[in-house]
Amino acid sequence: MRAARSGARVPARWQAFACGLVLLATCMLAASAGAWMPQPLFSADLMPDPDARLPAPTRYSFRGIHTTLMRGVDAPLRVKLEATVPAELSDVLAFYRRELGKLGWQEQHDGAVVSADHVQLAFVSPLGPAMLELGRKDSSTLVHLVQKNSDTASRANVMPEPGQAKLVFSNIGETEAVLGIDARIIKRAAGANAVSLDLAPGKYSYELSVPGRPAYTHILTVAAGDAWELTVGRDGEAWSPLQLY
Repeated sequence: MRAARSGARVPARWQAFACGLVLLATCMLAASAGAWMPQPLFSADLMPDPDARLPAPTRYSFRGIHTTLMRGVDAPLRVKLEATVPAELSDVLAFYRRELGKLGWQEQHDGAVVSADHVQLAFVSPLGPAMLELGRKDSSTLVHLVQKNSDTASRANVMPEPGQAKLVFSNIGETEAVLGIDARIIKRAAGANAVSLDLAPGKYSYELSVPGRPAYTHILTVAAGDAWELTVGRDGEAWSPLQLY
């Protein structure tokens, strides 16, 4: 994604899917005039910001919201909050357990990691699966909170099969594009509808190629329940992988 500060919106990409729908990934960062300056800690209590898209404290030195949208549908496929909070990790964890609980998010204990400098918790939210990660940097706590919308993913035909990941390959260029991944070769003519394939969780080396351009090689790591997009743009350039769900 491309990012902009101070609440600006930047379209990252769009493409047509086989179902005729178009996904638009957008990213915006929100910051108050003084948000980039460290703020003093007057107490351990953190108060929720009523204007935040996902639960977030009013005290922060950085905060960004990233959304993946389907054109024509208000509800996003995926919303990600990133924030730096000048507070102890234990206080930030207490804040999120309290605020997420108020919203009906159910904490999942399988695979949970809670230590002095790192937290990773899975949740089931009213919209779909969610994940909270906390870490430490200097005297602040880093927040990474993601919520997925299962209904939107199903409507966009990007919902992975149970225990699998889904990969969507789209070519909006003017020539044929070829994707090589997992011992499979997938060709898409110019302007053809996107195609999707299921992958087992793991790490995959892949190659995207179009006539007249050097082949683009990269490694993609997918987890069960994730959906990713690989796209060849109009100029034949391979875009960076985008997580859709």
